Amino acid sequence: MKVILLERVGRTGTIGDEVNVKDGFARNFLLPQGKALRATEANRKRFENERAHIEQRNEERRNAAAGIAEGLNGASVVMIRQAGETGQLYGSVAARDVVEALAADGFTVQRNQVELPEPIKSVGVHTVALSLHPEVEVTITVNVARSADEAERQAAGEDVTVHTFEADEAGDFAAGQADAAAEDRFEE
Repeated sequence: MKVILLERVGRTGTIGDEVNVKDGFARNFLLPQGKALRATEANRKRFENERAHIEQRNEERRNAAAGIAEGLNGASVVMIRQAGETGQLYGSVAARDVVEALAADGFTVQRNQVELPEPIKSVGVHTVALSLHPEVEVTITVNVARSADEAERQAAGEDVTVHTFEADEAGDFAAGQADAAAEDRFEE
């Protein structure tokens, strides 16, 4: 289906572009969200008449998003979650959790603006992209830890999962040597 874009849409195009998109994408996303119009002669005339207003509205949205981005750029959010010894979370951290943590810090972000391809399922420091406007993107740091102390250590650069794993391996190695010594004594 051929549509006229009313705002920048990902890799599809920018304001005023006439592009061919899949019918489902147009019917289910672009048209209901007000991001595009069907490419008919009447809509082309309507778009040209309203072009200045549409571009002004887009500029206002971009400036509002840039203002939020200034406060968010490089921000860090700490999330305390339960996890196993290897750092695997018992649950996960999804886009909804990131939005709630940012809201607690005073930032208004929508869930669809969080670019999280799959939920975070391990302890550690993760970088998450936020798309506040098609032309304004910012990254934040999400620090997932088991406790506040562990979060501080992770923020300082320490990898707490490797430390725990190495300590476990050292303990297993020592236990294995003790078992071997006990078997040697038993055989004698």
